[in-house]
Amino acid sequence: MTTPRIDALQYANWSEDIFRQMRAGDVDAVHVTITYHETFRETVLNIEAWNRWFERFPDLIFQGFTADDVALARQTGRTAIFFGSQNPSCMEDDIGLVEVLHRLGLRFMQLTYNNQSLLATGCYEAEDTGLTRMGREVVAEMNRVGLVVDMSHSGDRSTLEAIEHSTRPIAITHANPASWHPARRNKSDRVLQALSESGGMLGFSLYPHHLRGGGDCTLTEFCEMVARTAERMGVDRLGIGSDLCQDQPDSVVEWMRSGRWTKTVDFGEGSADAPGFPPMPDWFRDNRDFDNIAQGLRATGMCHAEVAGIMGGNWARFFAESFGSVAPRYKEAAQ
Repeated sequence: MTTPRIDALQYANWSEDIFRQMRAGDVDAVHVTITYHETFRETVLNIEAWNRWFERFPDLIFQGFTADDVALARQTGRTAIFFGSQNPSCMEDDIGLVEVLHRLGLRFMQLTYNNQSLLATGCYEAEDTGLTRMGREVVAEMNRVGLVVDMSHSGDRSTLEAIEHSTRPIAITHANPASWHPARRNKSDRVLQALSESGGMLGFSLYPHHLRGGGDCTLTEFCEMVARTAERMGVDRLGIGSDLCQDQPDSVVEWMRSGRWTKTVDFGEGSADAPGFPPMPDWFRDNRDFDNIAQGLRATGMCHAEVAGIMGGNWARFFAESFGSVAPRYKEAAQ
């Protein structure tokens, strides 16, 4: 296998077992969520915890900063870990922290997680007012430093305005077409068309609430959906963003959904009858099952190059285009 294998979103309960499963599945790079509703200082503590993982298992994982680290991971038989945030809480209300977070290794940041934020509107709000004044300023700063704008949990108008305002292609790292399964978190054809036309990337989600039939969704159904989306968007704009939450206790999904913004329980895409993490499909339980997806895509009639692109090659290209600064600071003074 010459093309890298990349997963553009996981939030697992990290352990040596999971790191070894990544290697067993030939996963070269993973965008991991390191923060949801945490403040800047709490996010730094999470980075400290990851530093301990890197120290303990240097033969399995290391922190990724540039697209070159994906190639390094392949060469050394390890997995490059790229940090991301699913909410802008980590930058608080300080645009200066965007650059600081990028220097600490953050490479993706969602402008909102389901709710209205200081930057944009989440997909669970009744009215989507689009990017805020601060949102437009933060997008410009993210573009400058090389921090990817991720609109996975945002409303349609906010997403479309982010695509229009951003000078770099944005990403929807973990979602599926709403025309296939009308979950609130899945994306409209209008959004997917604008994403494709702007050079952005879509990562297909394997989280059961985003799948037609939930955990009973078959591999064939999922891969046929991917193939049909490729016909509409172009295969080069597609990848995997599994949204794998392996080994997490149900208390974590409550933190994801409720954070500190409500005193009551928010069930998100779940319900009072099914409040916890839903069961994964039997064909994708952990990182060792990525081969199942590759085989399923080939069964739809996709050629080797198309499958390789979706399994990681397209994300590798996007990383190379996205993670660097467009205008290094103090360049004139250095000259």
